[in-house]
Amino acid sequence: MTVTTAPDAGLDTTISEQQVISKIGWRLMPLIIVCYFFAFFDRVNISFAKAPLQADLGLSNTAYGFGASLFVVGYVLLEVPSNMLLYRFGARRWIARIMISWGLATAAMVFVRTEWQFYALRFVIGAMEAGFAPGILYYLTLWFPKSHRGRMTSVFFLATAFSGIIGAPISGLILNYMSGLHGLAGWQWLFLAGGLPCVVLGLVVLLRFDDSIEHAKWLRSDERRLISAQLDRQKSEIGERSAWQALLMPGVLLLGFIYFLIQIASYGLNFWAPDLIKTAGGGSASAIGFLTAIPYICGAICMLIVGRLSDASGERPKFVAGLVLAAAFGFFATGIFEKNVAFLVGALAVLGGGVVASIPTFWTLPPKILTGAGAASGIALINTLGQLGGIVSPVMVGSVKDLTGSTTPALYVIAGLCVLCAVLLLTALPRELRSKDFHKPR
Repeated sequence: MTVTTAPDAGLDTTISEQQVISKIGWRLMPLIIVCYFFAFFDRVNISFAKAPLQADLGLSNTAYGFGASLFVVGYVLLEVPSNMLLYRFGARRWIARIMISWGLATAAMVFVRTEWQFYALRFVIGAMEAGFAPGILYYLTLWFPKSHRGRMTSVFFLATAFSGIIGAPISGLILNYMSGLHGLAGWQWLFLAGGLPCVVLGLVVLLRFDDSIEHAKWLRSDERRLISAQLDRQKSEIGERSAWQALLMPGVLLLGFIYFLIQIASYGLNFWAPDLIKTAGGGSASAIGFLTAIPYICGAICMLIVGRLSDASGERPKFVAGLVLAAAFGFFATGIFEKNVAFLVGALAVLGGGVVASIPTFWTLPPKILTGAGAASGIALINTLGQLGGIVSPVMVGSVKDLTGSTTPALYVIAGLCVLCAVLLLTALPRELRSKDFHKPR
């Protein structure tokens, strides 16, 4: 698509907006994907480390679920402050700080010997990672006009699918073939593999990123002006709010609750899919790793398709609602087929397609009502409220399994919450969030 601008804007009318967006995308998105891959790889690791970690530390399912959720507690407590500091100090330096500190904390899991050390370090890892995902989402609003955000957000969240497609088999192979190497258990190698690359990536971020499009010397001045004009016009349409005003907006709080429901479903998949497959008789750790990749493959495919379709139609809430309803069906089917590996994996594929693809589509909604400092704090608050689902989901499923010997009742509860989420998306959003996102050339 070629977009022309008014002659009095002082811009080169022969520039193709799509060419500039492609240039920005190729500069930023590969590194962003790799960084977020390792953020999510850590969450895949903890699910694969579950059985040997429990055996070595003597953890019950409830204790494991509690420790896993403490990551989210640290994350939630520092999420909004972290994004406010990102807005103050600049994305490049702050994202690099996050990558380096959380990489070191993740690698330090190799030293855990007791249940309380496990609790403490999971909290620290969450605190160090706080602000990363919402910081990147805010960063994308500084570079991409709204008519391109569905695809770019989907590309960003491809990392979550890759962490399952690539990370899950790698985790299984590490557990199978590296356990005992140099005196370390397989789960210790998992955390080293997840943590140390983040330190290196943090240094690359310092060299590769710019704080805003105005600082991008790798773009020509006319290219910078073209995209800046688009972004400035969209900011003026939304209106500027302070960081604190954004935190009290009803639309922001409602989006936070909707994302809370989506994250209950997401953590239900991420933390328990390997355990469900293992319980159903999925075979060795390597086999379980490859089977666990299937829901994420489906999620990646759905993500790319829905990203393009939602950009073309502008109907963001309807797409998110359809996806979470698919996830609800997947959770119900997973509970029904918990003892049959083939049907269970099929149900997880539907579940993965719905829940994994719903997240990037959801994140096209907050920039419709937030810009500037308000976007930095508002996106962080939405993510914070959503991540509380990461506390509820692991503890609930773990407790139910300890009490009943089965995860099925908890899976049905999550399915019901997905249905509630879809109802809210279709009936409760304010007009600004229900409006279509269409590109409007000047």
